[in-house]
Amino acid sequence: MNTRSLLLLLLSWVAVSSAQAQQIDRKLTEQLQPLLRSFQGRAGIYVENLSTGKIVQINADTVFPTASMVKIPIMVGIFQKIAHDSLTYHQALVYRDSLLYEGEDILGSFKDSEQIQLSKVMMLMLTMSDNTASLWLQSLAGGGQSINNWLGEHGYTYTRVNSRTPGRQANRELYGWGQTTPREMATLMKSIYQGKVINKTASERMYRNLTRNFWDTEGAVMVPANVRTATKNGMVDASRSEVILVNAPHGDYVYCLQTKNNTDQRWERNNEAWVLMRQVAALLWKYYEPKGQQGVGSLAEQY
Repeated sequence: MNTRSLLLLLLSWVAVSSAQAQQIDRKLTEQLQPLLRSFQGRAGIYVENLSTGKIVQINADTVFPTASMVKIPIMVGIFQKIAHDSLTYHQALVYRDSLLYEGEDILGSFKDSEQIQLSKVMMLMLTMSDNTASLWLQSLAGGGQSINNWLGEHGYTYTRVNSRTPGRQANRELYGWGQTTPREMATLMKSIYQGKVINKTASERMYRNLTRNFWDTEGAVMVPANVRTATKNGMVDASRSEVILVNAPHGDYVYCLQTKNNTDQRWERNNEAWVLMRQVAALLWKYYEPKGQQGVGSLAEQY
């Protein structure tokens, strides 16, 4: 490369870096930093205002466990199969006892040979976070490797399915079922909302499905009930995370807050990570909608 080309490349890099720097919402970053810094564990967040393009990135490219947030990539894998006519959304499936994943899942209470539509299995995975349904859908999507291939082909460097995926055992030991970063998971949610995943029709169906989360007592409860949110959370002992896209009156915004190595591993409402989720959600809502009606965080304590 000659000197002129090198200079042009350098100037281009500086211009891109400057443009990226201008997109940082420094005021919001300064408000969020103390909350994440005081957390007893590792916390990261990526926030993007879809109207202004301004972002917050704090440990946004750190890899965290997905826990049940991995069900978003699994969902994408199923819609990829539907787009290629390998599956149909409402096709009848036959449940087998061998599919059971021990726990409190609804699907696991089915009798062997009972039928259920794929669309209802999808509802159980996303709305109830049913693990039996999720592992079944992961298999129907072609397995973790097929899902990971799609992720890699579409620019997701770190987001992967680890469980029941050949060659991913070491990652599974580190991160569990799946892994991602706050930036990538928020970007995936944004891309679904914007109609860019698989195709516009599939994206709309996926987004509607993500607005029906039963587990809504963390970030979502800090947003007024009449404001639509698309959410997915993931919870294990030492890692609690969630991704939320808020269709706010003055502009949509998306964020993913993730934690790991959590000191507080209690399954009680005042768990430190859950408190952090509610604090962050309330701060973001007030920041973007300072004159708007507030969410009802007390619901998290009562219902």
